[in-house]
Amino acid sequence: MKFTIERATLLKTLSHVQSIVEKRNTIPVLSNVRIEATEADINFKATDMDTEITEIADAKVSQTGATTAPAHMLYDIVRKLSDGSDVEITFPDDKGQLTIASGRSKFSLSTIGVEDFPVISGDKLPINFVMPKDELKDVIDRTQFAVSTEETRYYLNGVYMHAKKEGEAKVLRVVATDGHRLACVESPLPQGAENLAGVIIPRKTVTEIRKLLDDSSVENVTVSMSDNKVRFTLEDVTLTSKLIDGTYPDYERVIPTDNDKNLELKVKELASAVDRVSVVAERTRAIKVVTGPNKATIITSSPDLGSASEEIEAKYDNDVLEIGYNFRYLLDILNEVKGDTVRISFTDGTSPSVIHDTSDSSAIYVLMPMRV
Repeated sequence: MKFTIERATLLKTLSHVQSIVEKRNTIPVLSNVRIEATEADINFKATDMDTEITEIADAKVSQTGATTAPAHMLYDIVRKLSDGSDVEITFPDDKGQLTIASGRSKFSLSTIGVEDFPVISGDKLPINFVMPKDELKDVIDRTQFAVSTEETRYYLNGVYMHAKKEGEAKVLRVVATDGHRLACVESPLPQGAENLAGVIIPRKTVTEIRKLLDDSSVENVTVSMSDNKVRFTLEDVTLTSKLIDGTYPDYERVIPTDNDKNLELKVKELASAVDRVSVVAERTRAIKVVTGPNKATIITSSPDLGSASEEIEAKYDNDVLEIGYNFRYLLDILNEVKGDTVRISFTDGTSPSVIHDTSDSSAIYVLMPMRV
């Protein structure tokens, strides 16, 4: 195998594939990227046995062939090569290793044969639909922050995606929750997704596809699914992942429908006030929102650090109410609100609050109160 490739092209591809590879592996070949040179192009592949990425890159191929080499080391080498340079990769060299040469730099890396490299893709996935790239980015951004990181409740370690009939309209609903907050977002149901009963896409997969969307110039993404796998195809990049095998909880039961007290505030003013007051709340992460006639006061106090408060204008004409929140959770939600104002609905200081973007009805957030 021998080919010459632009350093920028190789770096971009390796940045994608090495991101899948875990830093520590008990199976040596899983630390490697599979490199195959065909007469037309170069195929790169990496996997952690749950997720697999394949990317095709243009190169000048002198000799076809295939091998695997350490993914992170190869990426670091290429990252430190000169901008604008060409990279020549040869396998095998006179020592049976992979050689990387660029300008006056030359590296030789140990390899493992391709016959030991596992493959998790290849299955036919019956559900197929096309989704605009920006729409997929949007539903990920507005839900990803609420995915749980607790391994004990593994079924919450991803986003839940399913087709839903909402009145006369059919929508694609994406949900994430960690038990403290919940994000529920809807987008138009793509043709072909009508039979999507419900899948849980792992947190790592969501993170990786989100990175790929930023790096891609495509307008649409092809999404394919089965009962246990999901595949995202973006032109020359394909990301395949196992789904989380579990039952997602009935999230609709925890979305309150009878919250009758509405507090409406300007998003930027609320976020700025919470951010300033939170300086004193770094340890406890607890703030208190106290409502009043056409105002809200953000308060926090710490026995060790002191106290802080800030009053902001609001639309409110109900009973005075105090409710505590984790300020980080509240800021995460406010960061995803697109409009100028946000509406927080509650019944009392101990029940879940519902947060709406007043300019966008496609998203709803639920935030559990915190004892302050």
